[in-house]
Amino acid sequence: MNRKNLRSLAAGVALLLAVGALAGCGGEKKADDSKKMVTVGIAQLVEHGALDAANKGFVAGMASKGFKENENVKYDRQNAQADQSNLQNIAQRFVSNKVDLICAIATPTAQTMANATKDIPIVATAVTDYEVAKLAASNNEPKGNVTGTSDMNPIDQQLELLLKIAPQTKNIGTVYSSSEVNSQLQAELAGDKGINVIEATVSTVNDIQQAAHSLVGKVDAVYVPTDNVMASSMPTLVAVTDEARLPVICGESDPVRAGGLATLGIDYYKLGEQTGVMAAEILSGKGKPQTMPVQMQKEFKVVVNETTAKRNGITIPQDILAKAEIVK
Repeated sequence: MNRKNLRSLAAGVALLLAVGALAGCGGEKKADDSKKMVTVGIAQLVEHGALDAANKGFVAGMASKGFKENENVKYDRQNAQADQSNLQNIAQRFVSNKVDLICAIATPTAQTMANATKDIPIVATAVTDYEVAKLAASNNEPKGNVTGTSDMNPIDQQLELLLKIAPQTKNIGTVYSSSEVNSQLQAELAGDKGINVIEATVSTVNDIQQAAHSLVGKVDAVYVPTDNVMASSMPTLVAVTDEARLPVICGESDPVRAGGLATLGIDYYKLGEQTGVMAAEILSGKGKPQTMPVQMQKEFKVVVNETTAKRNGITIPQDILAKAEIVK
């Protein structure tokens, strides 16, 4: 082989080695991309048991799909303390920091986040109906940047539970926040079940006592939907209903633990887990909010507050107790 051919061969070998090196670098970059740190903003409306549980469940759901905190996901946790201006500041914080996804806990939170951005994926939880709350075009096909899980209650089954415990019930009172459209929806659905429903709405926790007193003498029982104002102030309501010996059926278990009588309701930790799994699918590129249907919880649990029952002289039927979680 002459010198010219040797130079050509050497040049060809060098080119092949360079291409191989570049290919190797590309493979390493792909491996690094799989470990890329993402940032998720978690915005919670207020501290109370149900929303706290949903928050913890969300992180667990993300972890179950490989998104481990401080390994490949960083959480920016914010709590608005039930203040709308705080919610707006949190939303702007997330947008300015260009988080990869927002987890919005409770309806007002999701609405504020959705108003702040149409680009960042938002996965919400503790929202009853996304269409009614104007968060999605429909629950089956959101079309926008918001999807998540619904805490819609099995209202008909909850009313059946009430009638088993207090079969003499003809009139039911319901107390909820006038600013929460999904609480209003639940109250309306309760009225559709053929039982006379008398509504009392509140704007703040300071209105609860007066609202509860307005129902005394008019109703045989009280139904409390999943409502953030009510969930954070159940002792105020119970102080009135206990004195009047009115059974209180709740939309979920946390208000029962705070003094309500019973529920057949949502497990917010599991609901949060569902939400976390949905968020993981979006972050992994396996789904988009626009086409990801809102998910609902399919299994509900009976919870009975034994102390409240005794205090009000109410005997819970044995078939209910047999399948219930008993709290004191």
